[in-house]
Amino acid sequence: MKSLAGLVSYLSASFRARNVRVVGWLVALFVVLVAAYSVGFHVLMDREGRQHSWATGVYWTLTTMSTLGFGDITFDGDAGRIFSMVVLLSGALFILVLLPFAFIQFVFLPWMTWREHNRAPGKLPVGTAGHIVITGRGPVTDAVIRRATQAGVPYVLVEPDRAAALALHDEGYRVMVGELDSPITYESARVESAALVVATGSDTTNTNITFTVREIDATVPIVSLASAEASVDILHLAGSDHVIQLGQLLGQAMARRVLVRDGRGQELGRFDELVVAEAAAVHPDLVGRTLAEAQIRQRANVNVVGVWNRGAYRSVGPETVVADGDVLILAGSAAQLAAFDAAFSVPHARERDHVLILGAGRVGRAAAATLAGAGIPYRIVEQRAERIRDEHYVHGDAADLDVLEAAGLREASAVLVTTHDDDVNVYLTIYCRRLEPEVQLIGRANVERNIATLHRAGADAVLSYASLGASTIWNALGPNDVLVLAEGLDVFRSPVPRELVGRTLAESELRQTTGVTVVALALGETMLTTNPAHDTRLPPDADLILIADEESEKRFFARYPKLIPTTST
Repeated sequence: MKSLAGLVSYLSASFRARNVRVVGWLVALFVVLVAAYSVGFHVLMDREGRQHSWATGVYWTLTTMSTLGFGDITFDGDAGRIFSMVVLLSGALFILVLLPFAFIQFVFLPWMTWREHNRAPGKLPVGTAGHIVITGRGPVTDAVIRRATQAGVPYVLVEPDRAAALALHDEGYRVMVGELDSPITYESARVESAALVVATGSDTTNTNITFTVREIDATVPIVSLASAEASVDILHLAGSDHVIQLGQLLGQAMARRVLVRDGRGQELGRFDELVVAEAAAVHPDLVGRTLAEAQIRQRANVNVVGVWNRGAYRSVGPETVVADGDVLILAGSAAQLAAFDAAFSVPHARERDHVLILGAGRVGRAAAATLAGAGIPYRIVEQRAERIRDEHYVHGDAADLDVLEAAGLREASAVLVTTHDDDVNVYLTIYCRRLEPEVQLIGRANVERNIATLHRAGADAVLSYASLGASTIWNALGPNDVLVLAEGLDVFRSPVPRELVGRTLAESELRQTTGVTVVALALGETMLTTNPAHDTRLPPDADLILIADEESEKRFFARYPKLIPTTST
């Protein structure tokens, strides 16, 4: 009924806004024609000696004008028949042309406009709050939208083109029509009550968006993507709270995968005092042994919460055997992770000389800078001559064996495939894996669906541009009880289930039944303990700090449905 009332109201407003005089003339003409033809009917029938009521005259006129022609009342003479043809032709013209025109102009088109307006509105409802306002659409924003949908956080995607907005609506997006440089758009998007504004266009467009939003509201958090280094300061000056250079972040993350090779922990994120890191299993005390045999907890008091292997995450237990190539996910304090490095890192684990980087774009250059800062030699293969800078660069096509050998593929400890084309990255990954089966291969995926393809092609690790961007944006959402470590791997906070209060961590069997791992206990803002022992009793009014993949998280909340994952907005 509410929708019907809205439609009637919109049609009424549209009707009043149009040329009422045209409609008035059409109605008046119709009434005059019916009256005149009814009079003519009586006059001609009188000439033929027949009498009919005025109701019959109107009935005959309407049936003839509408071309129904029941045939129950007909003229006998030629004059009456000619009159009937005039009534029929004028009625057909009026009903088949003028009335359809009026219907289309004043009913159908307003209804279509109303329908499109509701599919892609230009304003969010009053009272909308705690939502994410997203400008621009791409792999990164798609990943943000997917994560927001899973977490139950409302969002709106602002699209300036109505046709594109309608297409996005039909694909299932919550979309709003508005010009990206107009203050009216962001007032209509209720940015003053939004949890976050995300600008993902070009640097200049993002600057305009940021400045416009900041004029409307001085406190709403704004995250902007930046391509150029020079744009970072400008975006901050325009009002961005967080400026993200995804190319820089991705290059650094790929380089850290090389640094992980020596077994030292590389930080993934922090949750208050808790540090989550990853470390390759290269030490002889780890490879081929179970976690119980390795005695990591006893030697460093670090909790091994899971294992990455070629992009697949699995939770672990004391009986888990650590395989060569596994990357351990560690949780503990900074001091505990330092103790792990001292006990299980192998500083000279790289048997080969340098790291080979394929592609000298923003990602490749950022990876090179990170490696240089760690004192690791590198070489970059680049096909475009204008990107060649110094002796670290090798000019040529990375698909050419001679070029790869000149760059030192045979002596490389790792190869980073960093081009912006996923098809090229798959091609180069297969090629390098065939040439050097033992080399560490780290690939870049721009679209998430290609992560699995790159792993099948031979990559030891794949970092997704979309996943990294979405995780970084999500972690900038403000005070948040969820920390995104990687696609499908989160640290989150949840109250201790009522039925587990007073039980020990071992008795709770959380890991066995759901797959989540308890990495800390907190009471309000105070971290009670990191890496609680198995005999730690779960106190009332405390919170569990848990790490889990998507499936384990679902099992946890399915088992304890009264708990609601808190994603503060």
